[in-house]
Amino acid sequence: MQGTVATFDASNRNGVLLLDDGTELAFPAHAFDASGLRLLRLGQRVRVDRDAAGEIIRVTLPTMA
Repeated sequence: MQGTVATFDASNRNGVLLLDDGTELAFPAHAFDASGLRLLRLGQRVRVDRDAAGEIIRVTLPTMA
């Protein structure tokens, strides 16, 4: 699943994505920490990985594997 960064708090490392269907999706700090990224910019395109229960486990760039 992909979306665009709508908000990102660098001090708390959490934020909100705007998905392609217009839905807002909040992501927690641990999902950002799992990405290996250091910062996200507003408007940046990202991919969201979820576990079997549907919880967001990682936020990465679409070009990352």
